[in-house]
Amino acid sequence: MAERAELSVVIPAHNEAAGIARCLSAVMEQAHELAEVHQCHVEVVVAANGCTDDTVAIARRFEPVTVLDLENPGKIGALNAGDAVARHFPRIYLDADVELGPGTLAALREALDVDEPRVASPPVAYQVLGCSWPVRAFYRVFEQLPSAAGGIAGHGIFAVSRAGRQRFGNFPDVQSDDLFVARLFSPSESLRSAGESRVWPARRLRSLLAVRTRIAQGNAQLAGRPRADTGDFSRSTGSTIRALVQLVTTNPGLIPAAAVFAAVNLMARLRARWGSAQGWHRDHSTR
Repeated sequence: MAERAELSVVIPAHNEAAGIARCLSAVMEQAHELAEVHQCHVEVVVAANGCTDDTVAIARRFEPVTVLDLENPGKIGALNAGDAVARHFPRIYLDADVELGPGTLAALREALDVDEPRVASPPVAYQVLGCSWPVRAFYRVFEQLPSAAGGIAGHGIFAVSRAGRQRFGNFPDVQSDDLFVARLFSPSESLRSAGESRVWPARRLRSLLAVRTRIAQGNAQLAGRPRADTGDFSRSTGSTIRALVQLVTTNPGLIPAAAVFAAVNLMARLRARWGSAQGWHRDHSTR
C-alpha cells in the first residue's frame, strides 16, 4: 500500500510542568528524525486543561507544537479537544509525564500503516529508581503479569490506525480511557510495537494507593457499561488472580512482593467502592 506521510500525537496535560518538557523533547526529536529520514510530518497537539502552573508556557516553547489552553480540567475533555484539532493517522495518544524511547514514533507508524483496525503500544519501562520498597515490590510483580506485558493500559501511550479510530466516536466520560480503547479490540488486533514507554510511577505507597484507587474506579465504571459489539467490558479480576498464583508458584521468591501487590489492589478496590469513591485520585509525588 502507499506510504502514509503523516501522523498525529495528542497529549492531554493538566499541571504537568515538571515533566512535559521531557515528554516533548523526546517527541520532537523523533519527529525531526521522521521528517528527515522518512519525509513524514508529525503533528503534535498539546491539550492543556485547567492548568494553574507553567505547563502551557513550557509547551509553547516547542515549535511547531499546537497548544490548546483549555479552561476546564479533565483528561477526557482534553482528549476530545485534541482529537478535534488533530488531522492525521496513525493517531497517538500520549500522557504528558511519559518519555518515549528512541524510535518509538517510527515503530508505531510502521505498525499502524495498515488499512485494518488496529491498536498498538510499545513496551513499558517503569522508572522505579528512588521509589520506596513497597512501590518497587508492586511493580516487580505488576510488570510480569500478562495484563501489563500484553495490554496497552498503564503504558501512558496508545495509538490507533485510521480504521481503528472509527471503532468509537468521542472519548466517553470514563476514568480509564486507555482501558476503554483496549477493550474495543480483539487480541489479534492489538499490537506490541518496538520502542519504549518510560513511565515514572508513584514514589511512595500513599501515592501508589491513590493511583490504584483511580484505576479501580475506572475498571468498575467500565465493567458496568453495556457490552459493545466488539468490546469486552467484563471484569478481569479472576484472570489477574490466576496469573498471580501461577507467578508465585513458579517463582516463590516473589511471594513477599506478591503480597504487597495483592494488598495494594485490595485496599484500592475497597477505597474505590466504599471510602473514596468521589474525586480524582492523582499522584503528586512525581509532579
